[in-house]
Amino acid sequence: MNDVDAIAAFGALAQDHRLATLRQLVRAGKTGMAAGAIAEAIGLAPSSLSFHLAQLSQAGLVTQERQHRTIIYRADFAAIQTLVGYLLENCCEADGCTADPTKEISA
Repeated sequence: MNDVDAIAAFGALAQDHRLATLRQLVRAGKTGMAAGAIAEAIGLAPSSLSFHLAQLSQAGLVTQERQHRTIIYRADFAAIQTLVGYLLENCCEADGCTADPTKEISA
């Protein structure tokens, strides 16, 4: 990951509805959720949610898969792990650290 990608990802998360959306998708795990279920869970109008899902997808934090007539959205755990790893890659370089940025996040 580079600075530009990290800024895009953190920028996408710097909005309360997008942060709530990603946190809801993280809770949903590998199963993911349809947009209507996400909107209901976080109390947001479906039309507004579409915009926020697009921003999260563009930042690479959310994936989508069509299942018949429904689109299922999922948190991209690999991308989230990469972002956390980028943030912690130089953690406490001067004096050691107990954080392990290489530890995988699992759904």
